[in-house]
Amino acid sequence: METEKGTHAENTDEFIQPKTKSRKRKKPDTDTNDISDPSLKRPHFQPLKAVASTSSKGEIRRIQIPSHRYTPLQKDWLKIFTPIVENLKLNVRFVAKKRQVEIKTGRETDDIGALQRAEDFVKAFILGFEVDDALALLRLDHLYLESFDVTDVKPLKGDHLARAIGRLAGKNGKTKFTIENVTTTRIVLADSKIHILGSYQNIQIARRAICNLILGSAPSKVYGQMRTVATRAASRF
Repeated sequence: METEKGTHAENTDEFIQPKTKSRKRKKPDTDTNDISDPSLKRPHFQPLKAVASTSSKGEIRRIQIPSHRYTPLQKDWLKIFTPIVENLKLNVRFVAKKRQVEIKTGRETDDIGALQRAEDFVKAFILGFEVDDALALLRLDHLYLESFDVTDVKPLKGDHLARAIGRLAGKNGKTKFTIENVTTTRIVLADSKIHILGSYQNIQIARRAICNLILGSAPSKVYGQMRTVATRAASRF
């Protein structure tokens, strides 16, 4: 009896690990014999139309027209209207009371991105670009618009701001044309606002040159730096 009590006391002093339930997830009952060709299992969907992606009525984009661009819009309305309707298959109209251009998807609109491209095209014209230059946004996919203010680069006021804008334009627009030709971009100087149209890499080269001119660098020095960077970028591609 004493020996049994002694062994029982020894067993109680030892650590007994509690039993835990296994938390392994049960695998679903799938038949793995018929997955030799996974392409047969993939669903094939029809391409989604622009109208079906939003609603039955279609999506509308409204672009406000400032007062100083109202007359040029009336003059070049046919050049703006034709590519949007014929090429992008969108509906467009000008609301005279609200002074807005409304672009809407229709039943024939196949491309989902057509609405955004048409909006960028109209916005580029409103910012001051020529219609022929803005049309490149509809034809090419790698073109973008970038806008910034002179005061974003350097806080200038009064005559100092006017001199900085004059350095960007140059005599008879020579400096602006040189930057455009070297970087293959289009630049619009609207008071202290600067708008650049071009590819991402060319916009960066043109913006760096414009910022150096605002900060006070000599145009000849900026031309040299810009040409070396542009030739380097062209040799990469």
